[in-house]
Amino acid sequence: MESVRRSWLVGAIAITVMAAALTVALGVRAQSADVTRCERFSADSRTRAAAVTGSGERVVVIGDSWSAGLGLDRSSRSWPSRLDGRVHVAGFSGSGFSSHASPCAHVDFADRAARAVRGGASLVVVEGGLNDYDQPDAAIRAGFYRLMHQLRGHRVVVVGPASAPSRARAVPHVDALLASLAARYDVPYISTTSLDLPYRDDRLHLTPAGHTEFGDYVASQLAALGG
Repeated sequence: MESVRRSWLVGAIAITVMAAALTVALGVRAQSADVTRCERFSADSRTRAAAVTGSGERVVVIGDSWSAGLGLDRSSRSWPSRLDGRVHVAGFSGSGFSSHASPCAHVDFADRAARAVRGGASLVVVEGGLNDYDQPDAAIRAGFYRLMHQLRGHRVVVVGPASAPSRARAVPHVDALLASLAARYDVPYISTTSLDLPYRDDRLHLTPAGHTEFGDYVASQLAALGG
């Protein structure tokens, strides 16, 4: 009986050790995947930043994968290319207003804002919210506050999330929260939830035609605001 009990105990310990090892291995693999993805997104961000479009006053767009042009054959054709002015894009896929919208470190809008406007800007357009769909309201508020602090003294317009099918259920809440925060900080807010845009198969990112439609809509709303 004692030998059976001892065998059972040894087996239980072995299973526990194996489970712990598997958990660690999966965690390391997931972390490695995140690092690889973050490196790719960082490279994509630099590529898009180098593609300045248009002419005239300097306009800076801070945004997520929609601004970065994820999935496009030519990221320089992402929606900000439809805006008037000499447009500089600081886009990073997966980023948002909240600090943990992305698993990549220090890429939320506030963390990237100071560098984005280092060369000056007659207008700063901040586009996002889709990646904040699962973040606490407090985190979005905190990120918005830090963003406004970083952009103090600049003319800022915030463009909210469109109703991408894969995250459509969360969009109304994020849109309303961002609209209220923009009003609190006296910043114009452009809601895009009414747009019926064409999406890629992932039901999250825009097709080339979707980028054109989204960019033209934002451009028209900026014009209505006076620039």
